[in-house]
Amino acid sequence: MPDDPIQDILDEADEEMEESVSYMRSELRTIRAGRASPAMLENVTVEYYGSQTPLEQVASVSAPQPDLIVVQPFDRNAIENIERGIMKADLGLNPNNDGEKIRIPIPPLSEERRKELVETSRERAEETKISIRNIRRDAKNEIQNVVEAENFSEDVLYGAEEDLQDITDAHTETVEGLLEQKTEQIMDV
Repeated sequence: MPDDPIQDILDEADEEMEESVSYMRSELRTIRAGRASPAMLENVTVEYYGSQTPLEQVASVSAPQPDLIVVQPFDRNAIENIERGIMKADLGLNPNNDGEKIRIPIPPLSEERRKELVETSRERAEETKISIRNIRRDAKNEIQNVVEAENFSEDVLYGAEEDLQDITDAHTETVEGLLEQKTEQIMDV
């Protein structure tokens, strides 16, 4: 079939764009939205037996209340290192250690801080859109090369470019939707 290599290019571009969107989702999860969320501590590392270890490997993290995160260490001896790791992560949080658990109260966000977080979210969305456009550009070049190499008609080229644009538009809409959701979460008082 003449459009197999083109379909492969389109599928690959779709996968790469989806990876960009997934990365954005994970980035947005770490941005605080006023409510306590275990995802806020995703990037925290703890010194555990001499090596930096992700927090989720040394403790369970939960958010039993909208304004509280509880960290339950698997090893009680690591509780001080976990507390240090949380403070070192510079998240603006003050962990309270009671000897068994670490409770982290989540203070309400000021209006100014909310606007900063919305701006950070917008930046992440824009980075993702740029990534999607770069993937589209690369895929478009690959399609043009295949069309020239295989002597396909220009109709095949235009059809493939339309399909590529549809894929791009779908992922861009997803990014916009995610940004809108995150903005609502952040601005919700």
